[in-house]
Amino acid sequence: MATYHGNVTSMAQRAPDAAAAPVIRTISFAELGRALRRGWEDFKAVPSHAILLCVIYPVLGLVLARVALGYSVIPLLFPLAAGFALIGPFAALGLYEMSRRRERGEPATAWDALEVLRSPSFGAMLGFGVLLLALFVTWVATAQAIYIAAFGYAGVTGFSDFATRVLTTPQGWWLIVVGCGVGFLFALVALCISVVSFPLMLDRHAGAGDAMVTSLRAVAHNPVPMAAWGLIVAVLLVAGTLPFFLGLAVVIPLLGHATWHLYRETIEPELNPQPLPPRPHRERKPAADFPANLFPWRRRDDD
Repeated sequence: MATYHGNVTSMAQRAPDAAAAPVIRTISFAELGRALRRGWEDFKAVPSHAILLCVIYPVLGLVLARVALGYSVIPLLFPLAAGFALIGPFAALGLYEMSRRRERGEPATAWDALEVLRSPSFGAMLGFGVLLLALFVTWVATAQAIYIAAFGYAGVTGFSDFATRVLTTPQGWWLIVVGCGVGFLFALVALCISVVSFPLMLDRHAGAGDAMVTSLRAVAHNPVPMAAWGLIVAVLLVAGTLPFFLGLAVVIPLLGHATWHLYRETIEPELNPQPLPPRPHRERKPAADFPANLFPWRRRDDD
């Protein structure tokens, strides 16, 4: 079970209204490194979920886009890859749950990751996820508009043609500068509103608005470390896309687990957490009982 160190403020020094809002710690680069190390430990302990939760959706999405759009999707490959940083905090919900369970010494398997669906705050997390999805769609549309402004509606004939356009022409250089600048603004917004939001909702069952405000406070309180964290996320995502996006199978779960530990480093634990009623036990029924499981009352009648 992990223990966390930080600038823990004594109870006597806290303001009377401290219980109304999470207390933000001052973190440094050391805490970022510790979060990454613990995220890697979580990934090594339960790596089987990586394909299920983190590889299928980006790879399948790219395959479907390639089939549907042909080479016209090539200019959008980088914006799509960069966009993973926008929706990643929501996509990693199961990873947060697994890190939380390992932290408590509870079972942490791919099946247990689905327990996040039963969280009292799942509705708030889902709503926040829709907001991030809208941000992602807006970014992709904006990236496409920037490309059209640079090269018009003419398609590309392959990767070499696209690389030649982008790397050897003034329009391509303009595309790189403007595209990266606009993408940075989108990533900055996503980082500020979500860096600790989903872990907070999962851990304390906070509302989406309170979680967003807490995330903004955390960034404002630790601007340099949070900027460094955003840079780490960007570099790792780029590294993960290089071998045909397959590196995301490691990068995304690593960042997901590390984000949970970054939350623990940044937000002080509750002094008096309110206990929730225990969740009803969910029996794991064998597949051989299907479809009888759909009619449990008939089984009771038979008894």
